[in-house]
Amino acid sequence: MKIVYRIIALIIFSILLIAVISYARGYRFNPQNNRVTPTGILAVISWPKAASIYINGQLKGVTDTNLTLVPGKYTVEVKKEGYTSWQKTLILKGELVESAEAVLFPVNPSLSPLTNIGVTRAVAVENTDRVLIFSQNDKPEKDGVYLYDANKKPISFLPPLKLLVLKTKLAGDVDFSKATVSFSPDLKQTIVDFTAVAYLLSLDENNDQPLDVTNSKEALFEAWNEEKQKEIQTLLGTYPKDIAQIATDSFQIISFSPDKLRFLYRAQKKMSLPVAIKPPLIGTNQTPEKRDLFKNQYYVYDKKEDKNYPITVNPDQTIIWFPDSRHLVINETKQISIKDYDDTNKQTVYSGPFDADFLAMTSDDKLLVLINLNPKNNRLPDIYAVGIR
Repeated sequence: MKIVYRIIALIIFSILLIAVISYARGYRFNPQNNRVTPTGILAVISWPKAASIYINGQLKGVTDTNLTLVPGKYTVEVKKEGYTSWQKTLILKGELVESAEAVLFPVNPSLSPLTNIGVTRAVAVENTDRVLIFSQNDKPEKDGVYLYDANKKPISFLPPLKLLVLKTKLAGDVDFSKATVSFSPDLKQTIVDFTAVAYLLSLDENNDQPLDVTNSKEALFEAWNEEKQKEIQTLLGTYPKDIAQIATDSFQIISFSPDKLRFLYRAQKKMSLPVAIKPPLIGTNQTPEKRDLFKNQYYVYDKKEDKNYPITVNPDQTIIWFPDSRHLVINETKQISIKDYDDTNKQTVYSGPFDADFLAMTSDDKLLVLINLNPKNNRLPDIYAVGIR
Protein backbone atom coordinates (compact mmCIF):
# COMPACT_ATOMS: atom_id res chain seq x y z
CA MET A 1 0.00 0.00 0.00
CA LYS A 2 2.89 2.35 0.83
CA ILE A 3 4.28 1.76 -2.64
CA VAL A 4 0.95 2.82 -4.19
CA TYR A 5 0.94 6.02 -2.12
CA ARG A 6 4.48 6.77 -3.14
CA ILE A 7 3.64 6.23 -6.80
CA ILE A 8 0.60 8.51 -6.52
CA ALA A 9 2.67 11.16 -4.71
CA LEU A 10 5.35 10.92 -7.38
CA ILE A 11 2.76 11.30 -10.13
CA ILE A 12 1.21 14.33 -8.39
CA PHE A 13 4.66 15.86 -7.87
CA SER A 14 5.54 15.28 -11.53
CA ILE A 15 2.27 16.87 -12.69
CA LEU A 16 2.83 19.90 -10.44
CA LEU A 17 6.43 20.21 -11.61
CA ILE A 18 5.37 20.08 -15.26
CA ALA A 19 2.64 22.64 -14.54
CA VAL A 20 5.10 25.01 -12.83
CA ILE A 21 7.65 24.67 -15.63
CA SER A 22 4.97 25.15 -18.29
CA TYR A 23 3.62 28.23 -16.49
CA ALA A 24 7.11 29.68 -16.20
CA ARG A 25 7.63 29.12 -19.92
CA GLY A 26 4.44 31.02 -20.70
CA TYR A 27 1.84 28.29 -21.17
CA ARG A 28 -1.68 29.30 -20.15
CA PHE A 29 -5.18 27.79 -20.34
CA ASN A 30 -7.10 29.30 -23.27
CA PRO A 31 -10.87 29.25 -22.52
CA GLN A 32 -11.68 29.91 -26.19
CA ASN A 33 -10.52 26.47 -27.28
CA ASN A 34 -10.27 24.77 -23.86
CA ARG A 35 -6.61 24.03 -24.38
CA VAL A 36 -3.30 24.95 -22.77
CA THR A 37 -1.45 27.08 -25.31
CA PRO A 38 1.94 28.84 -25.26
CA THR A 39 2.01 32.57 -24.59
CA GLY A 40 4.63 35.26 -24.94
CA ILE A 41 5.65 38.02 -22.59
CA LEU A 42 5.71 41.64 -23.73
CA ALA A 43 7.90 43.81 -21.49
CA VAL A 44 6.88 47.47 -21.91
CA ILE A 45 9.07 50.12 -20.32
CA SER A 46 9.15 53.86 -20.86
CA TRP A 47 10.62 57.19 -19.94
CA PRO A 48 8.92 58.83 -18.18
CA LYS A 49 7.38 56.07 -16.07
CA ALA A 50 3.66 55.48 -15.50
CA ALA A 51 2.73 55.98 -19.16
CA SER A 52 -0.40 54.26 -20.47
CA ILE A 53 0.01 51.07 -22.50
CA TYR A 54 -2.42 50.38 -25.35
CA ILE A 55 -2.43 47.00 -27.09
CA ASN A 56 -4.38 47.07 -30.36
CA GLY A 57 -6.10 50.22 -29.12
CA GLN A 58 -7.11 48.83 -25.71
CA LEU A 59 -5.69 50.13 -22.43
CA LYS A 60 -3.74 47.34 -20.72
CA GLY A 61 -2.00 49.13 -17.84
CA VAL A 62 0.92 51.47 -17.25
CA THR A 63 4.67 51.20 -17.66
CA ASP A 64 6.84 49.56 -16.57
CA THR A 65 5.16 46.16 -16.71
CA ASN A 66 5.15 42.71 -18.31
CA LEU A 67 2.10 41.58 -20.27
CA THR A 68 1.34 37.91 -20.96
CA LEU A 69 -0.29 37.55 -24.38
CA VAL A 70 -1.08 34.77 -26.83
CA PRO A 71 1.20 34.66 -29.86
CA GLY A 72 0.22 37.09 -32.61
CA LYS A 73 0.70 40.51 -34.14
CA TYR A 74 0.19 43.49 -31.85
CA THR A 75 0.28 47.25 -32.18
CA VAL A 76 1.81 48.67 -29.02
CA GLU A 77 1.23 52.32 -28.12
CA VAL A 78 2.66 54.18 -25.15
CA LYS A 79 1.07 57.51 -24.22
CA LYS A 80 1.33 60.07 -21.43
CA GLU A 81 -0.36 63.44 -21.17
CA GLY A 82 2.02 66.28 -21.98
CA TYR A 83 4.38 64.05 -23.96
CA THR A 84 4.72 62.74 -27.49
CA SER A 85 3.40 59.22 -28.09
CA TRP A 86 5.26 56.07 -29.19
CA GLN A 87 4.04 53.20 -31.34
CA LYS A 88 5.41 49.96 -32.74
CA THR A 89 4.00 46.77 -34.28
CA LEU A 90 5.44 43.56 -32.86
CA ILE A 91 4.97 39.87 -33.54
CA LEU A 92 4.84 37.98 -30.27
CA LYS A 93 5.89 34.31 -30.23
CA GLY A 94 5.21 31.65 -27.64
CA GLU A 95 7.75 31.11 -24.85
CA LEU A 96 9.68 34.29 -25.82
CA VAL A 97 10.00 37.73 -24.24
CA GLU A 98 9.75 40.79 -26.49
CA SER A 99 10.70 44.25 -25.26
CA ALA A 100 9.13 47.58 -26.15
CA GLU A 101 11.25 50.49 -24.92
CA ALA A 102 9.53 53.84 -25.41
CA VAL A 103 11.13 57.24 -24.88
CA LEU A 104 8.59 60.07 -24.80
CA PHE A 105 9.48 63.74 -25.09
CA PRO A 106 7.63 66.74 -23.58
CA VAL A 107 5.40 68.61 -26.03
CA ASN A 108 6.45 71.87 -24.34
CA PRO A 109 10.24 71.82 -23.96
CA SER A 110 11.96 74.31 -21.66
CA LEU A 111 14.41 77.02 -22.78
CA SER A 112 17.39 78.15 -20.72
CA PRO A 113 19.91 80.82 -21.86
CA LEU A 114 23.54 79.76 -21.65
CA THR A 115 25.33 82.81 -23.09
CA ASN A 116 24.66 86.53 -23.33
CA ILE A 117 27.54 87.84 -25.45
CA GLY A 118 25.95 87.59 -28.91
CA VAL A 119 27.14 84.59 -30.95
CA THR A 120 28.34 85.12 -34.51
CA ARG A 121 29.02 81.44 -35.03
CA ALA A 122 28.95 78.28 -32.92
CA VAL A 123 30.59 74.92 -33.68
CA ALA A 124 30.13 71.77 -31.58
CA VAL A 125 33.41 70.16 -30.51
CA GLU A 126 32.43 66.82 -32.03
CA ASN A 127 31.17 64.22 -29.50
CA THR A 128 31.69 66.34 -26.38
CA ASP A 129 29.69 68.76 -24.25
CA ARG A 130 31.80 71.68 -25.51
CA VAL A 131 31.04 74.36 -28.09
CA LEU A 132 33.45 76.70 -29.85
CA ILE A 133 31.91 80.18 -29.92
CA PHE A 134 32.80 83.15 -32.12
CA SER A 135 31.56 86.54 -30.91
CA GLN A 136 31.92 89.65 -33.08
CA ASN A 137 29.94 92.63 -31.76
CA ASP A 138 32.37 95.48 -32.51
CA LYS A 139 33.51 95.39 -28.88
CA PRO A 140 37.31 95.01 -28.93
CA GLU A 141 37.47 94.10 -25.22
CA LYS A 142 35.03 91.18 -25.68
CA ASP A 143 35.06 90.10 -29.34
CA GLY A 144 36.89 86.81 -29.67
CA VAL A 145 36.80 83.02 -29.69
CA TYR A 146 35.38 81.32 -26.59
CA LEU A 147 34.81 77.78 -25.35
CA TYR A 148 31.58 76.77 -23.63
CA ASP A 149 31.66 73.56 -21.57
CA ALA A 150 28.24 72.16 -20.59
CA ASN A 151 29.88 69.75 -18.12
CA LYS A 152 30.84 72.60 -15.82
CA LYS A 153 28.10 73.52 -13.37
CA PRO A 154 28.57 77.17 -12.43
CA ILE A 155 26.91 78.87 -9.48
CA SER A 156 25.97 81.95 -11.51
CA PHE A 157 22.83 82.13 -13.66
CA LEU A 158 24.80 82.30 -16.92
CA PRO A 159 27.76 79.89 -17.11
CA PRO A 160 31.14 81.55 -17.66
CA LEU A 161 32.88 81.14 -20.99
CA LYS A 162 36.56 80.40 -21.36
CA LEU A 163 38.21 83.02 -23.56
CA LEU A 164 40.57 81.34 -26.03
CA VAL A 165 41.71 84.40 -27.95
CA LEU A 166 40.58 87.99 -28.44
CA LYS A 167 39.89 89.11 -31.99
CA THR A 168 42.44 91.88 -31.53
CA LYS A 169 45.14 89.18 -31.38
CA LEU A 170 44.21 88.00 -34.88
CA ALA A 171 44.59 89.60 -38.29
CA GLY A 172 42.49 92.74 -38.39
CA ASP A 173 40.31 91.77 -41.36
CA VAL A 174 39.23 88.27 -40.31
CA ASP A 175 35.49 87.57 -40.49
CA PHE A 176 34.25 85.19 -37.79
CA SER A 177 31.10 84.35 -39.75
CA LYS A 178 33.18 82.80 -42.54
CA ALA A 179 35.65 80.82 -40.43
CA THR A 180 35.97 77.07 -40.96
CA VAL A 181 36.94 74.89 -38.02
CA SER A 182 38.81 71.58 -37.70
CA PHE A 183 39.62 69.74 -34.49
CA SER A 184 42.63 67.60 -33.61
CA PRO A 185 41.99 63.89 -32.95
CA ASP A 186 42.39 64.38 -29.19
CA LEU A 187 40.06 67.43 -29.33
CA LYS A 188 42.61 69.59 -27.53
CA GLN A 189 43.39 71.87 -30.47
CA THR A 190 41.57 73.52 -33.34
CA ILE A 191 42.55 75.16 -36.59
CA VAL A 192 40.45 78.24 -37.33
CA ASP A 193 40.79 78.89 -41.03
CA PHE A 194 39.86 82.27 -42.54
CA THR A 195 41.26 81.20 -45.97
CA ALA A 196 43.76 84.05 -46.13
CA VAL A 197 45.09 83.20 -42.68
CA ALA A 198 44.72 80.20 -40.35
CA TYR A 199 45.45 79.87 -36.64
CA LEU A 200 46.16 76.90 -34.39
CA LEU A 201 44.41 77.38 -31.05
CA SER A 202 44.53 75.36 -27.84
CA LEU A 203 41.14 74.49 -26.34
CA ASP A 204 42.64 74.10 -22.86
CA GLU A 205 44.13 77.54 -22.29
CA ASN A 206 44.21 81.16 -23.39
CA ASN A 207 46.02 81.75 -26.68
CA ASP A 208 47.66 85.10 -25.98
CA GLN A 209 49.95 84.53 -28.95
CA PRO A 210 47.93 82.49 -31.48
CA LEU A 211 50.06 80.42 -33.82
CA ASP A 212 49.77 81.31 -37.51
CA VAL A 213 49.71 78.01 -39.44
CA THR A 214 48.62 79.37 -42.82
CA ASN A 215 51.55 77.77 -44.65
CA SER A 216 51.40 74.45 -42.79
CA LYS A 217 47.66 73.92 -42.36
CA GLU A 218 47.38 71.37 -45.17
CA ALA A 219 50.07 69.20 -43.59
CA LEU A 220 48.30 69.46 -40.23
CA PHE A 221 44.96 68.56 -41.80
CA GLU A 222 46.52 65.50 -43.43
CA ALA A 223 48.19 64.36 -40.20
CA TRP A 224 44.99 64.84 -38.20
CA ASN A 225 42.94 62.96 -40.80
CA GLU A 226 45.37 60.03 -40.73
CA GLU A 227 45.10 59.88 -36.94
CA LYS A 228 41.31 59.99 -37.08
CA GLN A 229 41.26 57.18 -39.63
CA LYS A 230 43.41 55.09 -37.28
CA GLU A 231 40.88 55.69 -34.49
CA ILE A 232 38.06 54.60 -36.79
CA GLN A 233 39.97 51.44 -37.71
CA THR A 234 40.54 50.69 -34.02
CA LEU A 235 36.79 50.92 -33.36
CA LEU A 236 35.98 48.86 -36.45
CA GLY A 237 38.37 46.22 -35.11
CA THR A 238 35.72 45.41 -32.47
CA TYR A 239 33.15 44.69 -35.21
CA PRO A 240 32.77 41.44 -37.20
CA LYS A 241 35.71 41.04 -39.58
CA ASP A 242 33.67 41.06 -42.81
CA ILE A 243 31.71 44.14 -41.74
CA ALA A 244 34.88 45.99 -40.69
CA GLN A 245 36.53 45.29 -44.06
CA ILE A 246 33.52 46.47 -46.05
CA ALA A 247 33.17 49.56 -43.84
CA THR A 248 36.80 50.42 -44.52
CA ASP A 249 36.49 50.00 -48.28
CA SER A 250 32.95 51.12 -49.07
CA PHE A 251 31.48 53.26 -46.25
CA GLN A 252 31.76 56.89 -45.33
CA ILE A 253 31.38 56.59 -41.58
CA ILE A 254 29.59 59.65 -40.22
CA SER A 255 29.75 58.84 -36.52
CA PHE A 256 29.73 56.07 -33.91
CA SER A 257 27.06 55.94 -31.24
CA PRO A 258 28.24 56.99 -27.75
CA ASP A 259 28.38 53.34 -26.63
CA LYS A 260 30.27 52.39 -29.85
CA LEU A 261 27.83 49.53 -30.58
CA ARG A 262 26.38 51.21 -33.69
CA PHE A 263 27.58 53.53 -36.41
CA LEU A 264 25.89 55.86 -38.85
CA TYR A 265 27.29 55.71 -42.36
CA ARG A 266 26.70 56.53 -46.03
CA ALA A 267 27.22 53.78 -48.61
CA GLN A 268 29.67 54.75 -51.32
CA LYS A 269 28.51 52.12 -53.81
CA LYS A 270 25.72 49.62 -54.45
CA MET A 271 26.37 46.30 -52.75
CA SER A 272 25.02 43.69 -50.32
CA LEU A 273 26.04 43.47 -46.68
CA PRO A 274 26.98 39.90 -45.62
CA VAL A 275 25.41 38.23 -42.59
CA ALA A 276 27.90 38.30 -39.72
CA ILE A 277 26.01 36.37 -37.02
CA LYS A 278 24.87 32.83 -37.95
CA PRO A 279 22.32 31.68 -37.01
CA PRO A 280 20.54 35.00 -36.39
CA LEU A 281 19.89 35.92 -32.77
CA ILE A 282 16.46 35.32 -31.22
CA GLY A 283 14.43 38.15 -29.70
CA THR A 284 16.13 40.99 -31.56
CA ASN A 285 14.67 44.23 -32.93
CA GLN A 286 11.76 43.31 -35.21
CA THR A 287 12.01 46.37 -37.47
CA PRO A 288 12.79 45.00 -40.97
CA GLU A 289 16.42 45.58 -41.90
CA LYS A 290 17.93 46.14 -45.35
CA ARG A 291 21.23 44.55 -46.32
CA ASP A 292 21.08 45.60 -49.97
CA LEU A 293 22.85 48.95 -49.98
CA PHE A 294 22.45 51.80 -52.43
CA LYS A 295 25.02 54.48 -53.18
CA ASN A 296 24.71 57.66 -51.07
CA GLN A 297 21.95 56.16 -48.89
CA TYR A 298 22.39 56.56 -45.13
CA TYR A 299 22.28 53.54 -42.80
CA VAL A 300 22.83 52.53 -39.18
CA TYR A 301 24.60 49.25 -38.51
CA ASP A 302 24.01 47.55 -35.14
CA LYS A 303 26.94 45.37 -34.08
CA LYS A 304 25.19 43.66 -31.19
CA GLU A 305 22.35 42.28 -33.32
CA ASP A 306 24.03 42.35 -36.76
CA LYS A 307 21.19 44.47 -38.15
CA ASN A 308 21.33 47.23 -40.78
CA TYR A 309 18.68 49.93 -41.11
CA PRO A 310 18.25 52.57 -43.85
CA ILE A 311 17.89 56.09 -42.42
CA THR A 312 15.69 58.70 -44.10
CA VAL A 313 17.63 61.97 -44.05
CA ASN A 314 18.52 64.69 -46.53
CA PRO A 315 22.25 65.18 -47.23
CA ASP A 316 22.08 68.82 -46.09
CA GLN A 317 20.53 67.94 -42.71
CA THR A 318 22.61 67.61 -39.56
CA ILE A 319 22.17 64.25 -37.85
CA ILE A 320 23.77 63.39 -34.51
CA TRP A 321 23.43 60.67 -31.87
CA PHE A 322 21.26 61.08 -28.80
CA PRO A 323 23.27 60.26 -25.62
CA ASP A 324 21.40 56.97 -25.04
CA SER A 325 22.80 55.54 -28.33
CA ARG A 326 19.27 54.41 -29.28
CA HIS A 327 18.09 57.59 -31.00
CA LEU A 328 19.15 60.00 -33.72
CA VAL A 329 18.66 63.77 -33.57
CA ILE A 330 17.95 65.53 -36.88
CA ASN A 331 18.13 69.24 -37.67
CA GLU A 332 15.39 69.70 -40.28
CA THR A 333 15.94 73.46 -40.72
CA LYS A 334 12.58 74.50 -39.26
CA GLN A 335 12.27 71.83 -36.60
CA ILE A 336 14.35 69.35 -34.64
CA SER A 337 13.24 65.73 -34.61
CA ILE A 338 14.32 62.57 -32.81
CA LYS A 339 13.74 59.02 -34.02
CA ASP A 340 14.81 55.51 -33.08
CA TYR A 341 18.08 54.29 -34.59
CA ASP A 342 16.06 51.90 -36.80
CA ASP A 343 14.31 54.90 -38.47
CA THR A 344 11.00 54.45 -36.62
CA ASN A 345 9.00 56.63 -34.21
CA LYS A 346 10.03 60.01 -35.50
CA GLN A 347 8.97 62.73 -33.03
CA THR A 348 9.26 66.50 -33.35
CA VAL A 349 10.84 67.72 -30.11
CA TYR A 350 11.38 71.42 -30.94
CA SER A 351 9.88 73.66 -33.63
CA GLY A 352 10.42 77.11 -32.14
CA PRO A 353 12.85 79.73 -33.47
CA PHE A 354 16.48 78.68 -33.94
CA ASP A 355 19.44 79.16 -36.27
CA ALA A 356 19.44 76.22 -38.67
CA ASP A 357 23.24 76.24 -38.97
CA PHE A 358 23.91 74.93 -35.46
CA LEU A 359 22.78 71.96 -33.38
CA ALA A 360 24.48 70.15 -30.52
CA MET A 361 23.61 67.72 -27.70
CA THR A 362 24.79 67.56 -24.11
CA SER A 363 25.37 64.34 -22.19
CA ASP A 364 22.41 65.19 -19.92
CA ASP A 365 19.99 65.09 -22.87
CA LYS A 366 19.65 68.80 -23.66
CA LEU A 367 19.63 70.29 -27.14
CA LEU A 368 21.87 73.30 -27.72
CA VAL A 369 20.59 75.81 -30.27
CA LEU A 370 21.17 79.42 -31.31
CA ILE A 371 18.17 81.70 -30.70
CA ASN A 372 17.54 85.43 -30.87
CA LEU A 373 14.37 86.00 -28.84
CA ASN A 374 14.59 89.80 -29.02
CA PRO A 375 15.98 90.83 -32.43
CA LYS A 376 14.94 94.46 -31.93
CA ASN A 377 17.45 94.79 -29.10
CA ASN A 378 19.92 92.01 -29.93
CA ARG A 379 21.75 91.90 -33.23
CA LEU A 380 23.04 88.37 -32.68
CA PRO A 381 21.58 85.18 -31.15
CA ASP A 382 22.84 83.33 -28.07
CA ILE A 383 23.07 79.68 -27.09
CA TYR A 384 20.05 78.19 -25.36
CA ALA A 385 19.54 74.76 -23.82
CA VAL A 386 16.31 73.05 -24.85
CA GLY A 387 15.13 70.68 -22.11
CA ILE A 388 13.53 67.61 -23.72
CA ARG A 389 13.92 65.07 -20.86
